[in-house]
Amino acid sequence: MKAVRIPEANKIEIVDIPEPNIEQANEVKVKIKRVGICGSDMHIYHGTNPLATYPRIVGHEVTGEIIEIGSNVTKVAVGDHVVIEPISYCGECYACKNGRPNVCKEVSVFGVHEDGGMKEFAILSERQVHKVDSEIEWDEAVMAEPYTIGAQATWRGNVQEGQTVFIQGAGPIGITVLKMAKLRGATVIISDFTNERLAFAKENGADYTINPTEVDVESKINEITKDEGANVVIDAVGMPQTFELSVKVASAAGNVVLLGFNATPSSIAQMLITKKELTITGSRLQTNQFGKVVELINEKKLTHNGLITHKFPLSQVKEAFAFVEKNPQLVRKAVIVFE
Repeated sequence: MKAVRIPEANKIEIVDIPEPNIEQANEVKVKIKRVGICGSDMHIYHGTNPLATYPRIVGHEVTGEIIEIGSNVTKVAVGDHVVIEPISYCGECYACKNGRPNVCKEVSVFGVHEDGGMKEFAILSERQVHKVDSEIEWDEAVMAEPYTIGAQATWRGNVQEGQTVFIQGAGPIGITVLKMAKLRGATVIISDFTNERLAFAKENGADYTINPTEVDVESKINEITKDEGANVVIDAVGMPQTFELSVKVASAAGNVVLLGFNATPSSIAQMLITKKELTITGSRLQTNQFGKVVELINEKKLTHNGLITHKFPLSQVKEAFAFVEKNPQLVRKAVIVFE
């Protein structure tokens, strides 16, 4: 079968590898239909993802069809359309026992720590697949994993109906956060340096948009919130200065949620955190969000609505990665099509 492999930084290849077979009674075999190209895939390609090793078959935003099941599988059947939950965990460490397997000390992410889904067939445990209604288009289903990132961030920030949420960054992840915050009933402010991204955010429900090159963000948020500040600030940019701004613009008793993996220290005075009694929270991957997201997709309450801008056949995966790399202003989400 064909697979997309990154043998080392800045190289990508389509290779022939043996088609896998079910070996355990709780496994399923999936014929892959769509795989999204994520920012983390691009980081692996560029050699800037510290968690990945090479060679690596990438891809963790994956949807496909069940074509075979193990003897103990009961949750899904042959012919079911599924999305893939891309994490494995030990189940025994402190994080796992406290319902947070996404930060398991031995967490393994499909397509990062282990070979992922950018291949024609995959063998997975039954636990890692979630059934999607067959009438849902593959282009909608493939967005499930990115939506879980937005769902996790809004859960970690405890976003409630009637709150004001400020999202920094209107890229693909910022948009998934926006969609989930609106479904929770929040008023959403979103910022980005690109007016085209802000216009798309407005189309997808943003109540207010801010371009930091045009207005002072802190002043604008104070104006919108009548000097209260944002009740939840979600930083989907992950730079030292965006973290610092998050603390400044959060309301008293507010929540700040961080999505980035930037290792550069930020300069934040303790006083603001203590004075406003802020809750500062990290958000990584997802915890029990797939069920909720799949339900919203099945009900068509969650649609990509233009979030997928480019599709490439498997044979053009090199061109796809090159296009994403060279045209970030044009690409919201690119998807590899398997047939």
